[in-house]
Amino acid sequence: MSEPSWRGGARLIESPDELVGWFEKARRPNNHLIGTEQEKFGLYLAADGVPTPVRYREHVLPTLEALRDRFGWAESKDRGVHGELVALERDGASITLEPGGQLELSGAPLPTVHDTCAEFSTHYEELHAVAEPMGIAWIACGFHPFATREEIDWMPKGRYEVMRAYLPTRGDLALDMMLRTCTVQANFDYRDEAQCAQRLRLMLGVSSLITALFANSPFKEGKVPGPRSLRSATWEHVDPDRCGLLPWVFEGEFSWARYVDYALDVPMFFVKRGHHYHPHHVPFRRYLAEGYVDPEGVTHRATQADWELHMSTLFPEVRIKPFIEIRGADSIGSQTVCALPALCKGLIYDDDSSAAAWDMVADLSFEQRMDLWQRAREDGLADPEVLAKSQRLLQLARAGLERLDVRDSRGRTEARFLDSLDRQVEREATPASDALRHFEAQFEAQFEAGEPGRSPEARRALVEYFTFAGKLA
Repeated sequence: MSEPSWRGGARLIESPDELVGWFEKARRPNNHLIGTEQEKFGLYLAADGVPTPVRYREHVLPTLEALRDRFGWAESKDRGVHGELVALERDGASITLEPGGQLELSGAPLPTVHDTCAEFSTHYEELHAVAEPMGIAWIACGFHPFATREEIDWMPKGRYEVMRAYLPTRGDLALDMMLRTCTVQANFDYRDEAQCAQRLRLMLGVSSLITALFANSPFKEGKVPGPRSLRSATWEHVDPDRCGLLPWVFEGEFSWARYVDYALDVPMFFVKRGHHYHPHHVPFRRYLAEGYVDPEGVTHRATQADWELHMSTLFPEVRIKPFIEIRGADSIGSQTVCALPALCKGLIYDDDSSAAAWDMVADLSFEQRMDLWQRAREDGLADPEVLAKSQRLLQLARAGLERLDVRDSRGRTEARFLDSLDRQVEREATPASDALRHFEAQFEAQFEAGEPGRSPEARRALVEYFTFAGKLA
């Protein structure tokens, strides 16, 4: 293979064979780490008492500036359309903005879930310290409980301008996904290609159960549309090219080359040069072969940076980025947010639990996988099969964490972070069904009318219920 070319500081891709190297470089033979990400909706508590979605200039920018000035976060090199501040960095973690002003903490890769717990406790304390004086609350749920699309302010990021124009041509609910959904995600390492394959396949296999356990989005515009995870139901109508369960992962032998082939055939969103995003909606394979000619007549060839950016625009339920990222959970409150990395660690980083969890779903056809996923998002733990499998999954994860035996300063293993999920399963209740039960009691008349969350008092109650608050450690 010839030596790669360089131009403008970006290494050109000479052959698709080079792309496998992106996964190779991410291998960690030992000391596998954990990363956790969580998104939250911001609400401004107006003088008239009616909570409204935050706006960039009035609320989001001052929040970022306060975190920078008071707590030592540094401005990221990533900038907005006109150079706006849109991201912060500190000690391997970042704070970024989703399209509708959702604030995301992408935690640093850390050795234990205990460390993640402490990281999120610090994040809550800092965010609360800057938000409360500004009259801003941050809520954690999978779908915005009352805001319409029109009420939400678009963030000034170039990539979102391109996605805003393109994705509605691919799915009816793409803009809902961008503006009105929030998630919590967990990221894990692998030793080699075989282990990456096993972990990717396992987590795709049980992803429907994760959706059920963390289902936390029963409201839409103050109404109850039906699904316990409206966020998950929304993602099904975004873009069939880049979302879903990846049926080929369950067929035959997995390889990084096969994942590359999948990614090469997904249409791109854009080509980024400097801070400008050029819309370009052809499969990456075609861009690699032909390049892109911009409006000024300049030809751009595919670089490693283009590839890495493209890989960040693939949205299956579990993806390689190049670490393994589990994406099927709704955003959840502070007392449960660390349950996702704990659950996944107990399954992924313990070989016995990995094997047993895979055995539980190995024999399902792809049609059965899709059906289980549908029932998980619609009915949550009220579905008998979803409940039984979720109970078993939690048992396996707890056993794995106990065997790993990573203890905090008080002698507790990471299995303690599963306690909240155990209590849910015992009651056969998702976070969404708990929320519905709470508001049925408080706003019975509005529920009977089918609109429990549109009045000012109901909006305030929803904000109070879903506010991301409370120490985790």
